[in-house]
Amino acid sequence: MPDDPSLERPDDPKDTAKLKAVLVLVATIAFVISPFLAPSFSGFDPGQLPVPVDDPPIQPAGWAFSIWGVIYVWLLASAGFGLLRRDTDVRWDRTRWPLLLSVGVGASWLGVAATAPVMATILIWVMLGGALLALRAAPVADRAWLSLPLGLYAGWLTAASCVALANVAAGYGLGDVVVLSWTGLALALVIAIGVTLKERVPTYPLAVGWALAGVVAANFAAAPAFAGAALGGVLGMAWLTFRSLPARA
Repeated sequence: MPDDPSLERPDDPKDTAKLKAVLVLVATIAFVISPFLAPSFSGFDPGQLPVPVDDPPIQPAGWAFSIWGVIYVWLLASAGFGLLRRDTDVRWDRTRWPLLLSVGVGASWLGVAATAPVMATILIWVMLGGALLALRAAPVADRAWLSLPLGLYAGWLTAASCVALANVAAGYGLGDVVVLSWTGLALALVIAIGVTLKERVPTYPLAVGWALAGVVAANFAAAPAFAGAALGGVLGMAWLTFRSLPARA
């Protein structure tokens, strides 16, 4: 009896790719709606930590978190385009498992951050790892639909992960908050420079620079030396953003 072409093979790679595209869209939708289901977040509450730390230098100003509006919309558009137009594209498919890990964890992150700063810090590094792996696997084609939103997302997570690590370490008495803030700033810059030089996605250093601009604003009066170092980082990220723009023919 001849095979019925209408029957789908359970081991068909195209079916697997489509399923992953659906999962990425569902997880991204959950990620996007999570802020409406959890308390707003602009840094860990000092009362959550054994050693309360008020206004740590590395914490960006609250307005810097507005970048999430752009990140959410762009990631959602990317996931929708990926399902509708690139569901079986092998190049897109390579990004899906790490991206699914990142946004899947991200969907619950705000709820965790409200009660468990240590676990939230671990999870945001997991989110960063998934985002960077997805960014590394993203194809050159369809930049506006995939690598650029991934770059913006991963860039902010780079800064946010280092902020969370420094603040939680200070909150558990593992060092002076100022020293740990300098360490977190240096770590963020090292990661950002390395990733930018490797991936050449302009939205990545742009997002890191935006976060550092928030740090400058938060420290301009109280900690001018730290603000000056962060401003140097902003200028460096601006230069890397310019260098990462596609060359014109």
